[in-house]
Amino acid sequence: MRQLAFLAVVLLATGAAVAQDWEGDLVGAEAKGDIHGMVGVTWDSQYIWRGFEVFGSQSATHVLGDVNLFDTGFGISAAGHYANGSGYVDATRWDYTLYYQNGLFAGESYATNYRVGWVLYDYTDTPSEWADLQEGHLVLSWPSILPVPGLCPSYVAAKTWPSAGESSLRSASGWYHIFMLDYGFTVQGILPDIPEHLIRLHGEVVYNDGTHPYQTFLDHGWSHALLGVSTDLEVGDNLTITPSLYYQMAMERGLEEWNNDSDELWASVGLTYKF
Repeated sequence: MRQLAFLAVVLLATGAAVAQDWEGDLVGAEAKGDIHGMVGVTWDSQYIWRGFEVFGSQSATHVLGDVNLFDTGFGISAAGHYANGSGYVDATRWDYTLYYQNGLFAGESYATNYRVGWVLYDYTDTPSEWADLQEGHLVLSWPSILPVPGLCPSYVAAKTWPSAGESSLRSASGWYHIFMLDYGFTVQGILPDIPEHLIRLHGEVVYNDGTHPYQTFLDHGWSHALLGVSTDLEVGDNLTITPSLYYQMAMERGLEEWNNDSDELWASVGLTYKF
């Protein structure tokens, strides 16, 4: 209940904000002192986080609220992750994020959007000293640096560490380096009220320095690569459905063993409301 109470306080006190993905543009319109908000729910046929199966082969439900504070660049979000079946109660997790995002060199080909943030990964049904993690991250993206319109490279550096000093998860202390490339293009709409669709293609490759939050063994090196495709369907005032499809290729033996020696293919459908 404390997670639901936290999310309710955030949304009632400040509205909520447009959710920001790590890929693509991180900075929106010029600040006007408004509060922007978003709440959403997503269904995944399988939940993969940082390359790892979280709930085995079960599907998952995620809930999210995100708040951008008066267009200052500061924001706060809360997200919950639940297995749609039994056996994974201890893996239920809430993520609480504080962040600041902005841009540099506006109007230049090397214009840079950036985000710095801190995350608490709270495993609500497991003692903190056994599971809870913290993370600091830096996200950089360059939406105009490549000559192809709509093609945007990004980079993420994320450092995780256990929340408790004597945690059994010392192996979860380490770095992720994520190199991403996104491309957006439009196609003719298939619904009568939507004349065209923006299709987003996403690719990433991840270098993991041996960080493994689930107490399995990983070597330092390139752990996995991910490909994805998604689009947004505007179905009402500020209401959007986002279908997605992802494919992950394991590149490290420890990750393959955790994921049952297989690559991963999963579908996702999200519903968001912005206000």
